[in-house]
Amino acid sequence: MNKTKKTKIIAFFFLLVMAVLWLFPILWGVFTSFKSEEEITAAAASFLPIHWTIGNYSELLIDNASSPVVKWFTNSLIIAVSHTVLVLIVVSLAAYGYTRLNFKGRDLLFGLLLASMMFPSVVNLIPLYSIMDKLGWVNNFLAVIVPGAAGVFNIFLVRQFVLGIPKTFDESAKMDGANEFQIFRLIILPLIRPVLTVVALFSFTGAWNDFLWPSIVLNDIDKLPITPGLQLLQGQYMTYPGIGTAGALIALVPTFLLYLFAQKYFMQSMSLSSGVKG
Repeated sequence: MNKTKKTKIIAFFFLLVMAVLWLFPILWGVFTSFKSEEEITAAAASFLPIHWTIGNYSELLIDNASSPVVKWFTNSLIIAVSHTVLVLIVVSLAAYGYTRLNFKGRDLLFGLLLASMMFPSVVNLIPLYSIMDKLGWVNNFLAVIVPGAAGVFNIFLVRQFVLGIPKTFDESAKMDGANEFQIFRLIILPLIRPVLTVVALFSFTGAWNDFLWPSIVLNDIDKLPITPGLQLLQGQYMTYPGIGTAGALIALVPTFLLYLFAQKYFMQSMSLSSGVKG
């Protein structure tokens, strides 16, 4: 057996072990959500349910008025999709402006923008809440959709990608009579689609999993997204782990499906140089 084959075998078993370690808690949670509370709290609890039941899910989705999980799920979907669309619009336009438009102080402004990344986001919570209050957006979905739309890292990532697109494309389009918006829409936007896929995946996941900011700015229980709602669910069903586990799995479904169906595009997008040929 040559050295290369040995290395592949070792790498395979290492990845297999890591996969099992990662999957075991998830599988445990899935099977736990189908167990009765008596079976979960039993001294000799088994990995697989002895008696399968959907009572935990029924309690959450049908018979639960105090913790509207379906409403929270819908709220998260509205917030995450709206935030992602807004991020793609703002970030793509900003990246185009910082690379293709010549205006006074452009590089200085971008440098200051990058410098703002040194400050932790928690520093902005009080002034951001004050701004939301002045705008009348407290307890409104806009308060969790709009902030963060111009994420500095996303702008930097897309800008670096746009810098790799030859400006000869722009010049050729201008010779044909295209204006700046047409150049952006017809030339730049199709070429930066790979990196925008990365931005969209991360933006959706970040908005879906966000806990701290929605907990601060949304006060109405019917307007909460799923992640802060799970905290209330945990407090309400502290002695019922099966219901809490079922709620966590419900919250996991959208991001799991997103990465499951988009992994092909995600892996292609991670090669940021693949968007431009020649």
